Amino acid sequence: MDSPVIAALLPVVLLVAIGFIAGKRQWVLASSVKDLSNLSFFILTPALLFRTMAQVHMERLEWKPLLVYFLAVGLLFWGTLLWSGFNRRGAVLALAATFSNTVMIGISLVGLAYGEAGLVPLLTLVSVHALVLLTTATVVLELAVAREQAAQQGITADLRQRVGTVWLAVRNAVVHPVPLPIVAGLLFAQTGLSIPPVLDRPLMWLGNAFGPLALLLVGISVAHNPIGAQLKNALRITLVKNLVHPLLMFALGKLFGLQGVQLAVMVVAASLPIGANVMLFSQRYEVAQELVTASMALSTVLALVTVAATMALVH
Repeated sequence: MDSPVIAALLPVVLLVAIGFIAGKRQWVLASSVKDLSNLSFFILTPALLFRTMAQVHMERLEWKPLLVYFLAVGLLFWGTLLWSGFNRRGAVLALAATFSNTVMIGISLVGLAYGEAGLVPLLTLVSVHALVLLTTATVVLELAVAREQAAQQGITADLRQRVGTVWLAVRNAVVHPVPLPIVAGLLFAQTGLSIPPVLDRPLMWLGNAFGPLALLLVGISVAHNPIGAQLKNALRITLVKNLVHPLLMFALGKLFGLQGVQLAVMVVAASLPIGANVMLFSQRYEVAQELVTASMALSTVLALVTVAATMALVH
């Protein structure tokens, strides 16, 4: 347990394993997974996102490491979407290839490995990580849904219909359980006010419940949907997330002059396994659920090796 990688990742693996046992023993039935996913998506996630963003002060952010990080994310996200096709499946896989578990794993890992000097750039990234990636994914997914619906109805759209489709997709993307609390929390933060304790405490409790429940859901889903049939594709996604993402971040960081702890933390953040929000998105939009679940489980287990290798690279 002396290794920061093992100390940070082993509790996550154990939670997935506990969920797997609960699913195998039928303590949680397959029919209940959707309800638990909805609980996370509609209640726990908004509480976590609003409370996180309500503490973000834009004027205090250090932008250069963030811009380089999201340049790497953007190249990988849009490259994956281009490769997979502009549809719900492609959007979810693009999110899986780029969305890191920066909170449950990243904070403890970086704190153990780099101390307070490392937590500063990581927490800066955490403050806008969901804002950028989840909002982008929501807009792309809503556009893909609108496009698929139009195709199913056999609509040959003129310019006005296309504009209407885009507007409907953007509206659905904004009035949504993910971007709405992000934007609301960010706007609240700029007022300089604090959340009253009587509201802050239940928001904190709900937000803290999100991570453990989401990881248990991964294990439960794997128990009810064995990953064997998805292993090849899941391994491909895992390699992109766990290896290609940090290598791309390392190359761009060197190109743009990042160095020291800033470079190390951004590369380690890129190497982290797939975050739980990706599974909730796949279930919300009913696409690639088995593949995403398998990829999350595999990404988390292999991270015991790949994150350690990444940290050795940037040492």
